[in-house]
Amino acid sequence: MGRSAPKSLSSLSLGPEIKYKCYNMYFVNGYVFHTEEYRQGRKTYNSSVYVKGFTSSELEVDYYGRLEEVIKLQYHNE
Repeated sequence: MGRSAPKSLSSLSLGPEIKYKCYNMYFVNGYVFHTEEYRQGRKTYNSSVYVKGFTSSELEVDYYGRLEEVIKLQYHNE
């Protein structure tokens, strides 16, 4: 109490701006991911996602899924 929060936390707490962009693919760490819709009719694709995770009780829980949308959000700048 009495201390101010860092600007990055304050911006995050305001939520994203109304404007956003949607993409049908995403490049990260040398990998390319496509949405399910984009991959239809193509011979090669990567729309699967895997995230290694841990619970609060330190149990290992892995998450698997398919990429349905890629949305880029813009957050408020103070």
